[in-house]
Amino acid sequence: MLDVGLAVVSAVECGLEGIPFAWEAGIPAGVGAVFGVLAGSVLLVRRKWPIAVVLVAIAVTPAAMGFLMGVVGLYSLAASEVPRRIIASLAGMQSVGVLIVMFVRMRQNPARGDVEVGDWIVPFASITTAIGVTAPPLLLGLYVGARRRLMESLRERADSLERELQLLAERAEERAEWARGEERTRIAREMHDVVAHRVSLMVVHAAALQAVARKDPEKAVRNAALVGDMGRQALTELREMLGVLRSGGDGVRRGAGASVPLAAVGVAAAAAASRAVGEAEGAAEGPCLSEIEELVGQSAAAGMVVDLSVMGEVRSCAREVESTAYRVVQEALTNVHKHAAGAKTYVRLAYRVSEIAMQVENEPPPEAASSAGLPSGGNGLVGMKERVSALGGVFVSGPTDAGGFRVSAVIPAS
Repeated sequence: MLDVGLAVVSAVECGLEGIPFAWEAGIPAGVGAVFGVLAGSVLLVRRKWPIAVVLVAIAVTPAAMGFLMGVVGLYSLAASEVPRRIIASLAGMQSVGVLIVMFVRMRQNPARGDVEVGDWIVPFASITTAIGVTAPPLLLGLYVGARRRLMESLRERADSLERELQLLAERAEERAEWARGEERTRIAREMHDVVAHRVSLMVVHAAALQAVARKDPEKAVRNAALVGDMGRQALTELREMLGVLRSGGDGVRRGAGASVPLAAVGVAAAAAASRAVGEAEGAAEGPCLSEIEELVGQSAAAGMVVDLSVMGEVRSCAREVESTAYRVVQEALTNVHKHAAGAKTYVRLAYRVSEIAMQVENEPPPEAASSAGLPSGGNGLVGMKERVSALGGVFVSGPTDAGGFRVSAVIPAS
């Protein structure tokens, strides 16, 4: 509607200015009016073809018509995406055209009367008029065009930022899911180690209790006490892990009516999951190597012949290193209880300069020995290898030439 209104006003202006032009040119006034209307109506396409509008305005400048068309056309050209050199060239042409026309007309104007006017008035007035007609619309158009481009740039940056935030939220959700998976795997390993080892010893002691209940009541009482101790230890460790599971999980919980940006939820979820892993690891740090003798003693009390040897200077290592080394020995002893009951077992622990090595090897079980009847889920060796690999260590397991089984691991001490 604005463009149509400006085109109508420009057509009327040029039509009225075309009549004096027709008189001066010696042509019918109607022809001059039609020519002016057609020239002024070009302003209708100022947004699509601003160069054409400015060229038409320059062309009709000698006829002293198209003032509105020249001003609006130059503004539209300066605000468009046309290269600056073209804008400068057309603005210069229009300014020179207005300057020449004004200079010629003022020199030809006989209506001076008896007033003497200095010769400097004509060029000064011509230059002032040319600058006044071209400079304001040119500067305003350049400002509006620059502001429009700035707003478009800001809008594009906002859209890009929104896409980046969306991507960040998706990655944060992936990290949170990965953290939850890692925590589930860690808890599964801990549960397996606790339940498998403690319950295995309890089954072994229960079988011994059943065998000697009538023949040796005192030994039966001792076995019953050991079974009770093992059960209490298992329950204590299970309570610790279950307590860790119950203590977290509210990091990103909101009320029913809360509204939180997606990126904030994703980042908070990842942070909460990572924080939960850290809290869980800190709350259930696990056993240490100083408890190896107690671990071996429990297996010996269950009837296993165990030979423990420690080489190198005993020292404290990182908590996760000691916990992993302990769990490897524990799971290896559990496997001996399951698959090689009665076999002599050798436990070797070596403190080296920058690493800790451990090896659990059992001889072939006696032919007369009976299996403890413990089920095997096949996750023990997998869990040991995962633990050792997570710390950058090496894990090897397999049968020996003598018919036994050997589990070896080397873990960096720091």
